[in-house]
Amino acid sequence: MNDAPEQLTDEGYDGPVTLTVEGREVTADASLRGAFMPIDGRFHWYGRLDSVASQSLSSGATVTITTPRGSAEGRLSDTDMWDRLRITGFGRPPF
Repeated sequence: MNDAPEQLTDEGYDGPVTLTVEGREVTADASLRGAFMPIDGRFHWYGRLDSVASQSLSSGATVTITTPRGSAEGRLSDTDMWDRLRITGFGRPPF
């Protein structure tokens, strides 16, 4: 995890997060974005977690992701070639 401060932009959030799964906490950096999808009437958010998260968590896990702005439930999925896990969720985002 780097020491860069959080950044909340019009497009999303870049900064530190805490992931909680089965009572265990993992701290990582994340880049999160989102958009309202009129087809289902919900806000869908998504992003990538740094490689620290992929060393401790596995694809398919349901996690609570917390930023300094809020918390939300998300699901981890594929790992990219840089060993970063993808996270997705819908409804109120954690940023």
